[in-house]
Amino acid sequence: MAKLHEDFSSGLGAHWKRYVVGNGSLELTGSALRFVNTDTSSHRYTDAQIDDYQGLPRRRFLWRPPLTLTARARFSHPSGDSSTGLTTGLRGTAGFGFWNDPFMMTGGRLPTLPRAIWFFYASSPSNMKLDLHAPGHGWKAATIDALRPAALLLAPLAPLAMLLMNLRPLYRTLWPPIQRALNVREATVEAEMTEWHTYAIEWGLERARFSVDGEPVLEDAPSPRGPLGFVMWLDNQYAIVTPWGRLGWGLLDTPGRQWMEVECLAIEPGLLD
Repeated sequence: MAKLHEDFSSGLGAHWKRYVVGNGSLELTGSALRFVNTDTSSHRYTDAQIDDYQGLPRRRFLWRPPLTLTARARFSHPSGDSSTGLTTGLRGTAGFGFWNDPFMMTGGRLPTLPRAIWFFYASSPSNMKLDLHAPGHGWKAATIDALRPAALLLAPLAPLAMLLMNLRPLYRTLWPPIQRALNVREATVEAEMTEWHTYAIEWGLERARFSVDGEPVLEDAPSPRGPLGFVMWLDNQYAIVTPWGRLGWGLLDTPGRQWMEVECLAIEPGLLD
């Protein structure tokens, strides 16, 4: 399995593909890489991203378990207040980890259902309420594998299930087995986003573990299957996906600059002790 260490002191390594659109930019700050969105508009998609899968078919994505990802990162703004659509926090989505790029963002692949294991941020008005016990927004550790056979077998029942889950007692009864079939587990990351932290994902063959500065955030989470590609990004979109059938997508206006800064990044075979 491949191994990667990047500290950005000599620029952006040849391994990485850039994906920069709208008012996005990638800035080297001497010892770090900064993902910047400036004066974003709800009329135009903006993204600052690096990945290692552009142009590849999904079967040739690079990463499989067991491996450990570590990244030292901080953000320009804290997590936004979801109680109102107007927020002084970070706007849009951001994060880093591994996924299967299911929505044709960087190539001519057919769309598919998502697989991912990552640290993921979404601001209001996003509401991706996939874990019964976690909010549908905010800074989270998360896994999903909607391509598992158990999940695909449930697909014909999805319209009826979504209708029934509009009743809260039925939602609390019906969603947990569906969540398990999808390999969904999430947990809120309480660490202050504007401060430097070391984030780690231990992606095992069956189970996964997330930690921040060595302290566990999410343990014994189900692992998605590989191969997956690495992605790190900051954009201005939001999404709404709920078990009771509420769906939505859009772009956000954000005046000024917001950014995610990464000082070092490593992907290594095996798991931490």
